[in-house]
Amino acid sequence: MDDDLEKLAAQFKTFTKDMVDNPYRGIPTFFGLPYRETLENLDLALIGVPFDLGVTDRSGTRMGPRELRIQSKSVGAYNHCTRSSPCIAHRIADVGDVPFRSVYRLEEALEDIAAYYRGVAAAGVVPLTAGGDHSITYPILKGLAPKEMVCLVHFDSHCDTAPPIHGSGCAHGSPMRNAVEAGLVDPKHSIQIGIRGSSEPLWEFSYASGMRVVHIEEFYELGWKKIVQEIRDLVGSRPVYLSFDIDCLDPAFAPGTGTPVAGGMSTFEALQTLRGMRGLDIIGGDLVEVSPPYDHAGITALAGATILFEILCLAADARENRTA
Repeated sequence: MDDDLEKLAAQFKTFTKDMVDNPYRGIPTFFGLPYRETLENLDLALIGVPFDLGVTDRSGTRMGPRELRIQSKSVGAYNHCTRSSPCIAHRIADVGDVPFRSVYRLEEALEDIAAYYRGVAAAGVVPLTAGGDHSITYPILKGLAPKEMVCLVHFDSHCDTAPPIHGSGCAHGSPMRNAVEAGLVDPKHSIQIGIRGSSEPLWEFSYASGMRVVHIEEFYELGWKKIVQEIRDLVGSRPVYLSFDIDCLDPAFAPGTGTPVAGGMSTFEALQTLRGMRGLDIIGGDLVEVSPPYDHAGITALAGATILFEILCLAADARENRTA
């Protein structure tokens, strides 16, 4: 068996022994990928943003990236659906966490995130991010500064298009509104999936700006296959940023999050929807709002790591298509 694993590993452009070693051994990186201190000579990068100053309720997502790294060792780097690994064709590494001047000033910390991702964009590297709370998505997009407005495919129980509340317009309830108002996201070619709960009155901006909002009831009525087709029809060949808040899942599958809302989708439905997006021009993505203090047996972080790997596969395929 060890020889077989070594033969498999030899096919990988990106390889460390941890990718085929027991998941409880070694220092955890995302999916056992090599750790790099710089972005040099990389195609895609896994990045942690241990930050939760933007939460409105339960804190703890600052510990999300570390736990996602631990659980990702059980996910591995092989996709059984496509029978392939993004590591075979691409140079991929875990480049650590975004550095902050201070974690006590929200606006300054968000500026630090944007500055870091400007460096990612300048290096020509595709970023896949583990949060952290959802406030980080806006500065990530701001840092990437796409040449044209991107389509947003957003999985969540909340639209995150609230006006300033509790004295701040930078918290995790507003990143998608901020990105649209900054001209980074094209609302008429963006979709928000899984929406539900009592915060609905805050999301008027989504409807007014032309974003497609799929409430969880409609998701179940239509089924994931029809939602996939709608995503594909809506975004076409345009560049796509994919943002997944783990509270899109029902708390039965993801209890470890800051703002759980009952009645969400299952992990399987989320994965199938993501897999249906293969071939879209994914320029980056994030998995956010995993809060380990509220998790049980690591099931939320495991779901999050599995979803993050699917996003990585989508982004790797997209990069290969762009460079073909």
